[in-house]
Amino acid sequence: MSSELLAEQALEFSRAFTELRSRVRQRIQAAIAAAGLDLSFELLEIIGLLWRKNGITQQEIADIVSKDKSSMTYLINSLVKRGLVTRNENENDRRNRHIFLTEKGRHVRKTIYPLVLHVYAEAAGELAETEISSALRLVKKMTDNLQN
Repeated sequence: MSSELLAEQALEFSRAFTELRSRVRQRIQAAIAAAGLDLSFELLEIIGLLWRKNGITQQEIADIVSKDKSSMTYLINSLVKRGLVTRNENENDRRNRHIFLTEKGRHVRKTIYPLVLHVYAEAAGELAETEISSALRLVKKMTDNLQN
């Protein structure tokens, strides 16, 4: 296969992946609204990350969710105002603040996580576990190729 054809297929794959992410985002946002929760997809993305890695720095969160510093500050401020997270200064470096879920933030997971899983189950449809695993390896490999 020529490198141009391979590049065109990678481009099409990237477009399809972007569309999938957009549709998942829309479905999750609709599920959140239907549940009567006042959270945006961006806020939920940060909360979801903190469920998995509670206490990471604001900069680490920004890097993982691909947001700039000012956007991240705004989003974290919104979560703090809602009582879902707290900022704790690092004793060794006051510029680095660690973000922790509050009890209220942890409780939100009980409501939202089943909704999110339902959306992803819909997206997976009749796919086999091996198909999803292969796609995941592919996306990770392509991402790694761009990080080198």
